[in-house]
Amino acid sequence: MGYLPEITIAEAIRRIQKGDLILPAIQREYVWKPGQVVGLFDSLMRGYPVGGFLSWKVAPETASRFRFYGFMKDFSAFNNRHNPDGDPVAGQAVTAVLDGQQRLTSFNIGLRGTYAYKLPRAWSNLASSYPARRLYLNVLGEAEENEAGLRYDFRFLTDTQLAATDADPEHHWFPVPRVFEAEKMSQLWAATAQAGLANHDKAVETLSQLWESIHTTPSVKFFEETEQDIDRVLDIFIRVNSAGTVLSYSDLLLSIATAQWRERDARAAIHGLVDDLNSTGVGFNFTQDIVLKSGLVLAGISDVGFKVKNFTTDTMATLDREWDAIADSLKVAVGLLGDFGLSTATLSANSVLIPVAFYVHHRGLHQKYREAVADSADREALRRWTLRSLIVPGVWGAGLDTLLRDLRQAITDHGSHEFPTTEIERRMASRGKSLALSTEQVEEILDLGYGKARTFAVLAVLFPHVNTRNIHHVDHVYPQALLSKKELKGAGHDAEGVSRLQGLRDLLPNLQLLEMSVNISKSASPPATWAESMYPSPDARQAYLERNEIPWLPSSLGEFEAFFTDRRKALAQRILRLLGTGAAAATGEGSAQAADMAKTIDDELAVSDDE
Repeated sequence: MGYLPEITIAEAIRRIQKGDLILPAIQREYVWKPGQVVGLFDSLMRGYPVGGFLSWKVAPETASRFRFYGFMKDFSAFNNRHNPDGDPVAGQAVTAVLDGQQRLTSFNIGLRGTYAYKLPRAWSNLASSYPARRLYLNVLGEAEENEAGLRYDFRFLTDTQLAATDADPEHHWFPVPRVFEAEKMSQLWAATAQAGLANHDKAVETLSQLWESIHTTPSVKFFEETEQDIDRVLDIFIRVNSAGTVLSYSDLLLSIATAQWRERDARAAIHGLVDDLNSTGVGFNFTQDIVLKSGLVLAGISDVGFKVKNFTTDTMATLDREWDAIADSLKVAVGLLGDFGLSTATLSANSVLIPVAFYVHHRGLHQKYREAVADSADREALRRWTLRSLIVPGVWGAGLDTLLRDLRQAITDHGSHEFPTTEIERRMASRGKSLALSTEQVEEILDLGYGKARTFAVLAVLFPHVNTRNIHHVDHVYPQALLSKKELKGAGHDAEGVSRLQGLRDLLPNLQLLEMSVNISKSASPPATWAESMYPSPDARQAYLERNEIPWLPSSLGEFEAFFTDRRKALAQRILRLLGTGAAAATGEGSAQAADMAKTIDDELAVSDDE
């Protein structure tokens, strides 16, 4: 093990092109953002060191026993985030990069490829929202003053953005890959002349500096391991990569699984499952962390923490052996979360997936469980517990591993036939994670706002008539448009009054759940007017009011504040009746404790009204 002679970046990239530099399966994937790539090229131009690299010289007989990947060239956050397979040529030694993949990949993308990331405010599920961008350098001037301290103006630009700068006399965006392609300086001059820059001293100086940084300056220094013992290499990799804060322990677990699984390609299996889960329903944003943690819990591993000591051969073999069943249970569980009305926008804690998946796994449930009439009561119990656990702050925060082990044990001991809500909540309470609400927590829930993930969970659990299998929107009872600054000022409210009423507008007492089609038709009508057209008969209107705990509907702006106060009191009573005393409240039963809490809140609201 020792340092090799330094090479240029161009030489390193050519080795990547030839497949001589590859990635061992224990490496994670590319995670750098465009700004980090730009910063790396800025450092290169300024002559700053780009850091050392750790490599493993893999002999032909060793290479044949392990899995390798190639470097990313054309990265897309939409549909090309996974490294390509890298198959070493039989009988040929290769060099596997153990540390420095992110930097080398960034050079490879900047000098040879593209980086596609989502346009602002664009739809995340459309390929057109992720246009490919190439790296360019403005050769006519330096970067504007910026917080990152960048001197050189490197940018990833789309073809459309590049075309829009044609008439800008202060910028000329020269494609960085052209500099890499010019293996000789004379080729660079030809490209410079073709761009009309041959007589521009600043441009010639800047391009010369970039060319020399890439082609002539030795800046890549490898420290090479030559031992063929995989355990030693794995130990080196863990020691190097677990010292930092960017590489998570789940990355290490995935890496080790990839190296040790025999029945499947762990990286492909896990990333494929993450993609499948996230495409369920309206869409989720689960990570490999959640999937791997789920694997540890569902496989019955005693310690579910991401700790190096847990990455044993036995653990990896268990995950490998049981992965198909684990994946099936996770798919059913995510389907259930979608049925509960949850998605990226409304799921406030991804970790809730794990106990739901373990319950599915423990009972051997399949997709038909989601619709079977015989299981409707059990699904409702699971739904209510899931949503209630998302309402109380801190449940899925600190102490997660201990909580997951307790929930797993509760389900193992009491969940063979039905979801054991009472036992689960008893164990949660013993860990300081009670789902029974205090007066202060009820007040906090009443102040939840529009657009917050927990708001959907509260409304969904408070109003059991809502069929969350249908798409619902969180809707303003008194429309946003009628409480705009323009409308409020027009009604004679001063700046203080406008601020106060707009603060109330987006809070829980002015929110309800409406099916998507109904919400679209509601538009910006005053609530009383809309209800009369939507529910023509008095009985139908009254049923709507009772279902949604709405005491009455305002017909004008002047009635909004009184309506807000009355509904806040009504919702406080409903929250306490359904949620205030834990598992018993989940059945809708009242209690003396809930009554006392309701009186306390009523008194506080009365004081607030007087003030």
